[in-house]
Amino acid sequence: MNKIKAFSFWKLSSYISAFLTCALMTVPAFATLGQPEPGGINLQAAASPMKEKMIAFHNGLLMPIITAIAVFVFILLLVVVVRFNKKANPTPSQTTHNLLLEVVWTLVPVLILVVIVIPSMKMLYYVDKSADTEMTLKVTGYQWYWGYEYPDNGGINFLSNMVPDKDLKSGQPRLLATDNVVVLPVNTNIKILTAASDVIHSWSIPAFGIKLDAVPGRLNETWVRIDKEGTFYGQCSQLCGQNHAYMPIEVRAVSKQAFSEWVKRQSGKTLSKKTGDK
Repeated sequence: MNKIKAFSFWKLSSYISAFLTCALMTVPAFATLGQPEPGGINLQAAASPMKEKMIAFHNGLLMPIITAIAVFVFILLLVVVVRFNKKANPTPSQTTHNLLLEVVWTLVPVLILVVIVIPSMKMLYYVDKSADTEMTLKVTGYQWYWGYEYPDNGGINFLSNMVPDKDLKSGQPRLLATDNVVVLPVNTNIKILTAASDVIHSWSIPAFGIKLDAVPGRLNETWVRIDKEGTFYGQCSQLCGQNHAYMPIEVRAVSKQAFSEWVKRQSGKTLSKKTGDK
């Protein structure tokens, strides 16, 4: 009888875990590419290979593990409440040590961490390395706006501030639109350098999988390869002062040809031939 109960318990917990995992993983991604959607609960849709890897890692590995642990602990709590309350179990056990149980609850978390850390380190290495980049974008954080430089494209530089509510045009999202938009080409390995002039800021665009601190007195580096055209938004992700919530990021990803034309209009130089521009 006890074996049947134990089997039913584990079978029920596995069914609940599988159901919750599938339910959470099948929630649709944000319908609006490049910006959050009211009421959305999933990760923002990917616009770069690194974000695709992050989503696969989260949905394919972390969510099943987290859900299984949560369901298991919840069921254990229910068992304790029902079977070991004062009424059902008036004479509690006086056992103080259980070698097998102590070994299991030590080894199982270690094994879970090993399962998580191996693909995690591979993904972190992929996101961090920036070999064979074709152009550079330097980002400088100020209180409370962003400065941008294109050192490989004639030294184009400008400042980018949030568009106030009263100046918003049709289609511009509140608290996300900027007066000067960052323009970047798709299908190009782009090195991102960040710095700051005053306090620590953080340049973050969820659709790209980028969140890089901008620190005074040093350069931080990452890279991105945008694989979808469109407009993508982000915000400073460090508490940098009074107007921290009012220094958004707006990036417009365009074709290489359109980017070259934009550079010409800014009196800069186009990408070199080896990057694939014609």
